[in-house]
Amino acid sequence: MSNLVSTLVLGLTILASGLIAGLFYAWSCAVSPGLNRVPDTAYLATMQQINRAILNPAFFATFMGTLILLPLSCRLFRGHPIPFWLLLAATILYAVGVFGVTMRKNVPLNDQLDKTGLTGASPTELREYRDRFEEPWNRWNGVRTYASVAVLGLVIMAALSESIRRS
Repeated sequence: MSNLVSTLVLGLTILASGLIAGLFYAWSCAVSPGLNRVPDTAYLATMQQINRAILNPAFFATFMGTLILLPLSCRLFRGHPIPFWLLLAATILYAVGVFGVTMRKNVPLNDQLDKTGLTGASPTELREYRDRFEEPWNRWNGVRTYASVAVLGLVIMAALSESIRRS
């Protein structure tokens, strides 16, 4: 594969990884603390709507695209040990710590919340719904935030190591 193709794929991998890391980071730093300040009904209804809204082509292209671009980058850099191993570590971390956590932890919580009927629920029930959702969801979002930021760092280090090698 040509250097141009490898460089373009690696650039797209950095971009996609950065977008995902940025999404989870912004959520952890701003959205979760903001939602923590609202009443139970508003919190639950807002999370239901956000969880529905994020199921869109732009998110899926980036979230799934990163899952595809990382192993593709590994393949393209397999003859270059330093970037290859950094990209392989990023691929495994993304598959387990971002994609895996999302699919096995956050999505089931989102699905459970989506089935929760808020209309007519008592204040006690709303508090129980929130307690079952908020803390575990935020904990697992923290895991995928740290993982996605680490993935981005690994991919950037791979690009820098390859840039240094070529110069």
